[in-house]
Amino acid sequence: MSTDAHRGGTGSPLVLLHGASVSWRSWQPVLAPLAREHRVFAPTMPGHRGGPVWDTALGPFTIDRLVDGVCAQLDAEGIDTAHVVGNSLGGWVALELVRRGRARSAVALSPAGAWRSGWDLRRLLWTFRVLRAVARPSFAPVLAGNPRLRRALLRKTMEHGDRVGPELVPDMIADVRQCDVLLPLLDAAVAHGATRVLRDLSCPVRIAWAEHDRMIPWRSYGAPMRRVVPDAEFVRLPRVGHVPMWDDPALVVDAVLGVTRTVDASRRALA
Repeated sequence: MSTDAHRGGTGSPLVLLHGASVSWRSWQPVLAPLAREHRVFAPTMPGHRGGPVWDTALGPFTIDRLVDGVCAQLDAEGIDTAHVVGNSLGGWVALELVRRGRARSAVALSPAGAWRSGWDLRRLLWTFRVLRAVARPSFAPVLAGNPRLRRALLRKTMEHGDRVGPELVPDMIADVRQCDVLLPLLDAAVAHGATRVLRDLSCPVRIAWAEHDRMIPWRSYGAPMRRVVPDAEFVRLPRVGHVPMWDDPALVVDAVLGVTRTVDASRRALA
């Protein structure tokens, strides 16, 4: 299966940005319903398996350079502005696209980019190092054939890992193993700190935090985000984990369309 991007649907453009060490496939449960109302573009971001290769000659892989790369992907797709939706690292990128004036609206699902203390960031760095160490291709047949084991091993990121189709397990493992920029990006966060405060929003921004987020829980990562984007709307997504698209696709679709429909109606009224 191609790891470059997913394209589908018609309507106003909607860009879906995945989390760290995965690909556009993390959005699969919500692609069809979103495509009924939007032209959906879900790219694999630079430095991730199947996405644009990061040129190390350009220097350290920072969040700003990642956003540069995503902007280049939007330009290549002919997208000037769009509704942007991001999960985790993709949520951080979505907020930076708001800062750059590329967003008509933004919905960030448990976005990365803020933390309570240096220890919280170091814990996240260690978590990803362990994840990469245990993501071995030899585990794929076992995980594919055992829904209970899938649910147990994916509990850090979702409540219902058993809902991930067995055919997707090899790609999930390969995505983790072949993400070249994850650790450099986290190292850059340690060196440069959290994202800058974002005020005077140019578009509606909804930040939706997963109630059972075990990867970046609200207290340590979500509450500090209120200081980063003080004018955003904050909502809670009940009964879901860090990657909520698999736990409750309908809940995620409603969270997104609740914003995009309002913005699109306003744009039509002004046209």
